[in-house]
Amino acid sequence: MKKMLCTIVFFLFAVQINFAQDVIKTELKFNGLYNAWGQMQNDFTMGKTEYRDHYFVQMFRLNFSFNYGDNLKAITRFDLGQGWWGVDNETPTYSGASGMFDNKDTHYLLHVDHAYIWFNVPSISTAFNVGRFNWSAGNKLVLDNNYDGISAQIKVGETDNIKIGAAKISEGVLSISDLPKVSPPDSKGGYDARDANLFTASYNTKFAATNLEFYGMYYNDASINDSTAYLIDGIYYNRPRFTPQVTSLGIVGAAGTTKIDKLTLNYEANYLIGKDDINNQTYAGKLNTSTTALDPLKYDKNNSDLAGYNLYLKLDYAAADAVSVGLVAGMGSGDDDPTSGKGNVNKLRTAGFFYLTEMWEDSIMPDEEGITPQGLGAPNIRAYRELENTTALQVNSTITLNPKWKLFGSFTYLRSTKSVYAWTSAGPDLSKAASDLGWEVDLKTDYKIYDNLTFTFRAGYFSPGTAAKYLILGSDTGHLSPWELKSEITFVF
Repeated sequence: MKKMLCTIVFFLFAVQINFAQDVIKTELKFNGLYNAWGQMQNDFTMGKTEYRDHYFVQMFRLNFSFNYGDNLKAITRFDLGQGWWGVDNETPTYSGASGMFDNKDTHYLLHVDHAYIWFNVPSISTAFNVGRFNWSAGNKLVLDNNYDGISAQIKVGETDNIKIGAAKISEGVLSISDLPKVSPPDSKGGYDARDANLFTASYNTKFAATNLEFYGMYYNDASINDSTAYLIDGIYYNRPRFTPQVTSLGIVGAAGTTKIDKLTLNYEANYLIGKDDINNQTYAGKLNTSTTALDPLKYDKNNSDLAGYNLYLKLDYAAADAVSVGLVAGMGSGDDDPTSGKGNVNKLRTAGFFYLTEMWEDSIMPDEEGITPQGLGAPNIRAYRELENTTALQVNSTITLNPKWKLFGSFTYLRSTKSVYAWTSAGPDLSKAASDLGWEVDLKTDYKIYDNLTFTFRAGYFSPGTAAKYLILGSDTGHLSPWELKSEITFVF
């Protein structure tokens, strides 16, 4: 019966395409990606506890575009068969392994990441997206996530465009009510059902060998009467300790790329200002990956003001036909006092696809994008992500051995922008502060088995400083250095 139904649907679709060609061109386009990662993560808790996680994860992704002429299409993206090898079909919960992945149904059938229509109106030089799609800015330091909403891209001249958009981030307490109080409360005690919304705008321009993006955004969460905010309480991974809740946030920034002969520059600067209007009298709050467990050091205490910034520069120079050298410099703001004063904020929400190193910042998280390898920014370790309270300087080099084989190596020196304090379950210890996060050496090699099939081997060794131990362990008692080996097979089609 299923085979007959599939045959009928395929026949009708083919006939529809054939007859539509005289009027308007209809076509189906698709592409995809398969990844499998082998992970060997060791000593991530620096010896405080025994840590040896060796595992495999995989992701199979399909992108479909149903085109109806040149000005209208429906677009979707599926993730299928995702998960850790050996734990498929484990029931999702908010505690334990699967609990980190929210309601993604990671171990079952498929998950729809994107589902939207795109249509262009030539008479007003504007194209629209309506539905669920990716929202990002610059190098994905402050925003990189899938949201439901609508955006418009207005063409200005031959190369420039203006983008504006509005996204729905949260519908209160997972209901359609907009009342300031509903009963019963949700699983984390929230009862304020009002919404959180995001508004974005950007101007993109190109001249000579430079591409520039100027962006701005405003986020507002109205559902704070219950002392919980969507950020950070509504996400399903754990941020570093002493993190503020975000009531409102404005972001302005500029990012660009410039190519000058053999030199390529990638750069970004942004500034964030906002409010945490929830007057926390305690650091404690429920873990984001559990509705029952209590984190005694979850929240930052502040005077309700939030501010932060990120600065980023990536330089690549083609020194020879087969050799390039690079420099990466970055700085993100930090909080100089988690007990009072202004709170620090470096991002709205990110999926972790900004890459700095294998260990310290390879923090691709298990959220909407699926199960993916993580570094020390994982929920169980809780180091910084992106450039949060991090000042980094990296030198690197890439050597192309032949058309199929490429090697990459880097050395990164890391410090905290503001001092990191030791802590116990009672709170931060302001008498013990440090800024030396440590240093890291990374290696990577890519080998093309076929043009669209690549094998990758990666290795990272992180030598932690006192500040890294304070951040992750609370004290400088750790005596081991985290290290990782990673293998990857990637098929792009």
